[in-house]
Amino acid sequence: MTNAASSSDKTPSFEKTWGSSTSSGYCSEEEPDSEFEQYFTARTSFFPQTRKANVNANVKKDEQIEWGKQELNTADYQQKVKEYNAQINSNLFMNMNKDGSYTGFIKVQFKLVRPVSVPPPKKGGHDARGRKASGVKRRTSFYLPKDASKHLHISSRTSAREVIEALLKKFTVVDNPGKFALFERSERHDQVYVRKVSDDERPLRLRLCAGPNEKVLSFVLKENETGEVNWHAFSMPELKNFLLILQREEEEHVKQIVQRYALARTKMREALAGSTPG
Repeated sequence: MTNAASSSDKTPSFEKTWGSSTSSGYCSEEEPDSEFEQYFTARTSFFPQTRKANVNANVKKDEQIEWGKQELNTADYQQKVKEYNAQINSNLFMNMNKDGSYTGFIKVQFKLVRPVSVPPPKKGGHDARGRKASGVKRRTSFYLPKDASKHLHISSRTSAREVIEALLKKFTVVDNPGKFALFERSERHDQVYVRKVSDDERPLRLRLCAGPNEKVLSFVLKENETGEVNWHAFSMPELKNFLLILQREEEEHVKQIVQRYALARTKMREALAGSTPG
């Protein structure tokens, strides 16, 4: 463990560690003729795919986990940190500070269904594909891979909102942090429970109380579920590309329906041709 990890500095610490990844497919608004697949690298459909009934039946939302209600004093935290460190098989230890706070690592998985935006390359620089950047103001967007994750080194004072902001900063995402929310996921009694973590909750405290087992508790970054989609919150390039998704998906659905009816018609005609009158 590094000395930085055991620092007692009250300022929340966000250190870059292993386990992160980004998408390699980029497309800017300057390139209207770019291939559709080069922009949408990790998603093929605009609408959420229908999940199996047995999966939905085992997922419950907004379940309050008991460890989120525990009242602990400094001695309790010291004991829990000791027990936590005894259970892990890596060097992602938690450390107590003299002021009673503690630091440690949390892992956050990304489950985003919309593209994220990053700032354009600086004038005179080069973009993600090595081309010289022009002076035209534009925004580059891409989909994060579905299995992307990030380890963050944070303090017990770090709030869920600060975790979201740190994650976006690590990936240089310029989207409004209000578009995203942190969720806790747990598996209990053969069921999956998902709960939205409020902005002022302390994720490291949840991690400590739950222990290091990812099945008992894991963190997921998702779009903020606000019900109806607020299309005015998206940029012009995002909206144009959503329209491209809709057009491509509509064409694919029409193609599938035409093929299905054509196949049914062919089978009916073959049945008629092989049948004997009377």
